[in-house]
Amino acid sequence: MSEYVDLGEVRLFVRQLGRDNPDPPVVVIHGGPDWDHAYLLPGLEPLARDHHVVAFDWRGCGRSTRDLPLTAYHPDPVVKDVRGLIAHLDVPQVDLVGFSTGGRIAQLLVERHPELVRRLVLASTIGFPTYSTETRDAWPEYQRRLAMQQDDDAFAGDETYERAARDAAPTSIWNLDLMPAYQRLLDTVHWSGEWGKALAAGLLPPFGPPDAEQVLRDFGRPVLILHGEQDLGFPVEHARRLHAAVPGSTLAIVDQAGHMAQFEHPKEWARHLHTFLGVTDP
Repeated sequence: MSEYVDLGEVRLFVRQLGRDNPDPPVVVIHGGPDWDHAYLLPGLEPLARDHHVVAFDWRGCGRSTRDLPLTAYHPDPVVKDVRGLIAHLDVPQVDLVGFSTGGRIAQLLVERHPELVRRLVLASTIGFPTYSTETRDAWPEYQRRLAMQQDDDAFAGDETYERAARDAAPTSIWNLDLMPAYQRLLDTVHWSGEWGKALAAGLLPPFGPPDAEQVLRDFGRPVLILHGEQDLGFPVEHARRLHAAVPGSTLAIVDQAGHMAQFEHPKEWARHLHTFLGVTDP
């Protein structure tokens, strides 16, 4: 089911899957920004067999409200929007999944409203405001994939971000045989350029809390760190580092998968979430 949820300043486009489940809903924060949630559906649809999954488009993204003042494109209002969505769902707690940049937003929500989150999943993301690219840049395969990109910025507006995502495909997925299917997945995304304008204007701070490790230790509830072994955007060493820094966290690595592990191995990706959220036989 798809609907618009009115939060006052913005209307969020929300998709709900698998609603017949008594457990807390699984709220999903996509990455990008300037994407929407559609690219996560390959992994979310099998998850929804046993869970009530709620995915939405950030403000300025997809089919949610656009054309806001540039100052409205900031991590803090997105945290407020997620809190408003949880209130709309009328539940005391949710299980929260943050993917890539969405993982940094999820960390901010846990920092400010830990009481709203029962379990936290950080997928294909990092836990640090800055991170070293030295290992990635020294990876010969990364350099080979980088050389496949055109780096063509001759487009303007929303088309710029779609073209950039398509151009970056060799570093987004690991199995290049899946490239045609991945490009078809990108066809389903409603692209935007709102956040890119705010970035160009110098209005975006780093996403996420400055000390996510401490935030997650203070959170004290179950945390799953889910990552592709061959992630060329955020190398898996960062997931291992975060796991080591957060006692009691669970680390799940999807082999033969890049940044878009939910696309390359959707059943395995969803199985890790099923197990973590309490369903061991999806």
